[in-house]
Amino acid sequence: MYRIGIDVGGTFTDLVLVRPDGSIVLEKSPTTPRDQSLGALAGIESLAQREGLTTQQLLARTENVVHGTTTADNTMIEMSGAATGLITTRGHRDEIELRRGFKESIWDPAIPPPPAIAPRRRRLGVPERLDFRGEVVIPLDEDAVRAALARLVAQGVESLAVVFMFSFINPVHELRVREIAAEEHPELSVSLSHEVMPSAPEFERTSTTLVNAFVGPRIDRYLTRLVDRLRSAGFRRDLLVMQSNGGIMTPEYIRRRPVTVLCSGPTGGVIAACAVAEKAKQSDFVCADMGGTSYDICLIRGGRPEIKSGWNWHHRYVIGLPMVDIHSIGAGGGSIASVVAGALQVGPQSAGSQPGPICYGRGGTQVTVTDANAFLGYLNPDDFCSGAMQLDTAPLRDAIAEQVAEPLGFGVAEAAYGIYRLVNANMANAIRRVAAQRGVDPRELTLVAYGGNGPVHATAQAQELGIGSVLVPKTAPTFSALGLQLSDHLVDEVRAYISSSDDIDLSRANRLFAEMKKAAATVLRGRKGAHAEIRHERFMNLCYPGQTFDMAVPIPGEGKLGKEDIAATIERFHQQHEDLHTYASRDETPILRSLRMTTVGVTAKPALPTIGASRKPAPRKSQRQAYFSGGWTKVPVFDGASLKAGPTVRGPAIIEEPFTTIVLHQGQSATLDRFGNYRISVGAAAKRHK
Repeated sequence: MYRIGIDVGGTFTDLVLVRPDGSIVLEKSPTTPRDQSLGALAGIESLAQREGLTTQQLLARTENVVHGTTTADNTMIEMSGAATGLITTRGHRDEIELRRGFKESIWDPAIPPPPAIAPRRRRLGVPERLDFRGEVVIPLDEDAVRAALARLVAQGVESLAVVFMFSFINPVHELRVREIAAEEHPELSVSLSHEVMPSAPEFERTSTTLVNAFVGPRIDRYLTRLVDRLRSAGFRRDLLVMQSNGGIMTPEYIRRRPVTVLCSGPTGGVIAACAVAEKAKQSDFVCADMGGTSYDICLIRGGRPEIKSGWNWHHRYVIGLPMVDIHSIGAGGGSIASVVAGALQVGPQSAGSQPGPICYGRGGTQVTVTDANAFLGYLNPDDFCSGAMQLDTAPLRDAIAEQVAEPLGFGVAEAAYGIYRLVNANMANAIRRVAAQRGVDPRELTLVAYGGNGPVHATAQAQELGIGSVLVPKTAPTFSALGLQLSDHLVDEVRAYISSSDDIDLSRANRLFAEMKKAAATVLRGRKGAHAEIRHERFMNLCYPGQTFDMAVPIPGEGKLGKEDIAATIERFHQQHEDLHTYASRDETPILRSLRMTTVGVTAKPALPTIGASRKPAPRKSQRQAYFSGGWTKVPVFDGASLKAGPTVRGPAIIEEPFTTIVLHQGQSATLDRFGNYRISVGAAAKRHK
């Protein structure tokens, strides 16, 4: 049986086909922003043609389709979600705007607030109140709920967020609001905070629930459309969707908490990076995904990404759910270059897939990073995207001259090289920032580069950062799609439990863990037979007294929670806090904020392919003029598809892989290992920094 991974990016939709024999086929299809499912189906059709099959025949022989989507992210970027209303405890309607006094930029106190998902007129409080034990203090005023619903519907509200105080302890009032809404306004989509984020604090819960309500209807429509199109094309099994916590689940599960698909595409790339790095015996590295629109970075320590919960900022809203800790900036092949106030600027605006860079010949008029790369000779205009596209380089000289070179007083080649260097500097600074926040020296790490544009720029970034080695998988162009096929089913459950850590009720804690285990089993029951094993990972969310944010700390062992487990977890918390913040207060008693269980349904995964070795020198494909170190030079070009493990390629040189290009600068060398990874040495740069 075949397997298909589909990752929708800002410019291209990447696809990976895993054949029954384990070999892998890569494909790219232009992303169709108005309806991403069209681009996905077009890519599947191209895969079928390459296999000599019809789309129906391929999908009939396909075991699973795993999908990573940017629909939720695009909805937040464009603020194009459903008209959303909020019903909350009376007196708390402004929680989302107060934001606990948090400022996104301490140097700019005048920074405007984010666009409102629910303007104040669509945020209504009703009489009700529970105390911290979940006991009813003020009964729910059902007449006030009905009046609030009527007022919101009259304003055109399509989706409703319900956030009551301490509903995560006792959801009785939130459940009753859903019942009333179903009776009187069944067309409303309803998100209840105790189902979306069943824990404190209130601001994070309010923000997460509002985002869930805002993106939910659009995610629902998109998944319904995609499933219907796959069914019509002959696919009879389950579509699986990547979540931001690194696991995959069915559309039915995603529809209940659509906020979990934010950043689902980049998460797939991180999963693949960890799998490839493990084969290459690399446990500490930074993985970087450069596509057409964004540059996504994740720091990996000990072979696993950090799963961050409680304070994840995405599109200026807090998401209080566990997410792989990925940082993104607006830097990609489609990033637009311009001169602002006499200075060169690259990004964050992007030409996207429509109209795209000038050299795509689709009507683009603004110079982009890809245009600069094509002009500098790094890209093959006659064999771009595995021959699926030809780049039109004729207009580039005049466009770069008019938009960049002349305003700066540079030559055209200098201006194009300036674009290349500046976008590299932007991305290198992003890596520095991520590493510094974790107290890590980037020179101690390996850079794992992927995405269609990643290998073009990674070697220059490594040189600037002082990183000594770069790892580029042959599957780099569609790496996030590959990661989708390497992911497990994952269910995250959280239960609020606020207590001093020296006063934890073991029976209550074990009861809550049993409850979470049962809830996860219910979700995974529909995937029976898809798991080689089911694994449960338990966490305590702890903080020091007075701290605003907590940390998820793994609990050792798998049996019933005992006093020795709590003591070991508290010691882990002190150590984890010291590793991240450089200090630990062991004389203070930590506060337990909540308990969490991650249930992993381990899936059978395709084996990463291996390639044969050769002792012969790497055969050259051709030569061409390219711009290196301030001047034009004729450099050798190698065909990556015909390279074997063993031979060394020395820079300056260019290696052309289907859908991507590796640029080697002077003093750099690349060797292909048997797992299909280019190991690139940037040793000269590393030595200069020692």
